[in-house]
Amino acid sequence: MTARKGRGALSNPPGRFATTVVEPLEAEQPPDSLVTEVRAETARSVLSRNQSPDVPFSQSINPYRGCEHGCVYCYARPSHAFLDLSPGSDFETKLFFKANGAQRLKEELAKPGYRVSPIALGANTDPYQPIERRLRVTRELLEVLNDCHHPVTVTTKGSLIERDLDLLADMAKRRLVAVWLSITSLDNDLKRTLEPRAASPRRRLATVRRLHEAGIPVGVLVAPVIPALTDQELEAVLEQAAAAGAAQAGYVLLRLPFEVRPLFSEWLGTYYPERAEHVLSLLRQMHGGREYDSQFGKRQRGEGPFAELLASRFSKACERYGLNRERSFQLAHELFEGPSAGGQLNLL
Repeated sequence: MTARKGRGALSNPPGRFATTVVEPLEAEQPPDSLVTEVRAETARSVLSRNQSPDVPFSQSINPYRGCEHGCVYCYARPSHAFLDLSPGSDFETKLFFKANGAQRLKEELAKPGYRVSPIALGANTDPYQPIERRLRVTRELLEVLNDCHHPVTVTTKGSLIERDLDLLADMAKRRLVAVWLSITSLDNDLKRTLEPRAASPRRRLATVRRLHEAGIPVGVLVAPVIPALTDQELEAVLEQAAAAGAAQAGYVLLRLPFEVRPLFSEWLGTYYPERAEHVLSLLRQMHGGREYDSQFGKRQRGEGPFAELLASRFSKACERYGLNRERSFQLAHELFEGPSAGGQLNLL
C-alpha cells in the first residue's frame, strides 16, 4: 500500500474477473510514481443506453475509459475489470480513448430509426480529464452534436471545459446544452488525496461563473456526499455555487460498488483513521446494514434517519439560495437534423 502524489488509489488489486494474479516479490519496492499510459481503441458504437429509473437520461457517451482525475471513490472504477485491468491504480493510469468516436456518432445519429433524447457526456468517466487537452475527443463529439442541433448534458470536475465556451455558448442559444459541475468539498487538503488530479474547488466555482456569464445553463452536483467527512459542507457548497451562477443542484450519496469499497476503505483508513469506522457505520445505517445497496432509488440516496436529514438539509438549502426554482434544464429536441451518409444535413 503506497501513497503516491497525484494518485488516488493506494493499491492495485486484481479485478473480479482477473484470470491471473501477480504478486510482487517481498523485496521488490514499488515505484515512487506511475506513468499514465494512453491507448486508442476503435469503437463499434459510442452511444450507451440505460433504463435505470433513478438516472435522468436514457443515453450517454463516454469518450474515455479510465480517468486520470483519480477520484478514489469513483463508481466507474469496477468497469476496468472488464478489460482485465485493476480498478485500483490501473484505472487512473491505463486510459483508453475512442479514436473514431465522432465518426461513429455521426453514423448512429444518421440511422433512420434514431429517436432524439439528450445525450449525457460524462456519465461514467470525466470527458474533460487532462488527456482531453491533447486528444480533443470530447470537443469533436460536441462539434457533431452542434452541427446536428442535438441536445446534450455535460458533467465534469474539470476546468478544461472552459476551452469549449465558444461551442457551448453557441449551443446554449438554441437550448441544446446544460452543464453540471461536480463539487465534493471546498477543502483543498481533502481534495488533494480524494480527487488528486481534478480541478481545485475554487477553480470549479470559477468555471461555474464563467459558464453562467457565457449564457450556458449550469448546475452543481454535490457528489458524492460522504457521511462524517464531507456532508457538513453541503450548505456551503450550494451557497457558493448559487453565488457563482448555478441555477440547479443535486446530490448523490457515496456509492461503493464491487472493488470500490475496499479501495475507499483503504484510503479512509490511511488518511482519516480516527473517523474511518464512523463513516462506514453511517453508510451501513443508510444501506440496511451494508456499506452499499445497489437497489434503484436507494443506491444514490440511502434510507433511514441520516438519509432523511440529508435530504431535508439539501431541500432547505436549495430554497434558501434560490436553486431549483425552475424545472430542471429543458433542452430542445425539435431542432435535430440527422447527418446523411454524404455529410449533408437531412431533416428527419
